[in-house]
Amino acid sequence: MDSQLKSAETNIITEEMQIVARTEGLEPDLIRKRVQDGKIVILKGRFNQKKVVGIGKGLRTKINASIGTSSDRCNVDDEKQKAVVAEDTGADTLMELSAAGNLDMIRKEVLHAVSLPVGNVPLYQAFCQAIQTHGDPARLDPEALFDLIERQCADGMAFMAIHCGINLFTLERLQKQGYRYGGLCSKGGTLMIQWMLKNHRENPLYEQFDRVCDILAKYDTILSLGNGIRAGAIHDSLDRAQMSELILNCELCELARKRGCQAMVEGPGHVPLDEIEANIILQKKMSGDAPYYMLGPLPTDIGAGFDHITAAIGASHSSMHGADLICYITPAEHLGLPDIEDVRIGVKTARLAAHIGDIVKLKGTADQRDKQVSKDRCDFKWKKQFDNLLFPEDAKAILESRRSLSHKGCSMCGELCALKNAEVSLNEFLSGDKQNISSE
Repeated sequence: MDSQLKSAETNIITEEMQIVARTEGLEPDLIRKRVQDGKIVILKGRFNQKKVVGIGKGLRTKINASIGTSSDRCNVDDEKQKAVVAEDTGADTLMELSAAGNLDMIRKEVLHAVSLPVGNVPLYQAFCQAIQTHGDPARLDPEALFDLIERQCADGMAFMAIHCGINLFTLERLQKQGYRYGGLCSKGGTLMIQWMLKNHRENPLYEQFDRVCDILAKYDTILSLGNGIRAGAIHDSLDRAQMSELILNCELCELARKRGCQAMVEGPGHVPLDEIEANIILQKKMSGDAPYYMLGPLPTDIGAGFDHITAAIGASHSSMHGADLICYITPAEHLGLPDIEDVRIGVKTARLAAHIGDIVKLKGTADQRDKQVSKDRCDFKWKKQFDNLLFPEDAKAILESRRSLSHKGCSMCGELCALKNAEVSLNEFLSGDKQNISSE
């Protein structure tokens, strides 16, 4: 079966393109054309209901939730529950980022637990196996890495974050720059840099980039060009090391499309608010408007414990300026492995932030629910309000637990409720003789 990109190039509108068009309220041929141009990628789940998700230009900003074990906390059942909670709470995609335990088994268990498109970072397992086998990540065999990538694609990964943009040139920029306030914050990126330095060799994922593309294209797995030198502190944002990797990733994104591989570019983690728009403009212009997957982003470094809120501010600005996929941040970010409730909070917060941005990015369409909620709130139509809220069950629970003594309004203002007191007089005022209004 042809890939989405190959089908688009031969003027075939696939079933998946039709699903995306219906979901987004757009014409199927517009979706096909943007897939052909690399401005939209289409991901799909491999098992269960096989959810189809479009990411890119003119589409609603999507939300990714990340789960996965660590060497400190490794419980497969917990990760499966987190995956299910992420889907039930409204995540569009899932990244399985386990770095401890039986990684092949964990991957397959998670894949079968959800209908979402699931992605991963193959370098995690590759370096874990090198450590287990040789006691040293620098002894990773590149051939074993490519074999692993293909095996993971065959298992059903819908997309992969692969660190192809780290090369000797980007490392030279980092060295000549001579500083990094936040150091390196990408696990896979840091281990690849160590591998390159110890082996005095080029990154095999960059050196054999065509091979990467050919493997992923075979399975129609989307290439997400990872940013291994991303800023881990707002004072590192837009530094030369990070920007050299972004430039290279945008170039590789174009090359991937030419080899028949759907691709998107990953964005930085820590960006001050006034640099978010510039970052997105650069990525979009250099990549030919390829989908941009942003991690957070976090516009301050002092919000630990509340970084889901920090990231929500960054995510709303990112969505507004054209980012296409947002990786959620949970309250546990920078502090510990998220638990199930952290996942739930992270997804909800990111969804709300993305919608705030979409009101601007998709002006005239994304805000229609907001308009209807406002009308129904003014008319005390509680049930209709709940039908259009992002989180109706949460809202209902608060209303019921703090029921007003009056049966109409909520308990915030009681008898001083502005909507209740204005209901009659405002209608009379708006429909009355405006000439009777004094200008004094």
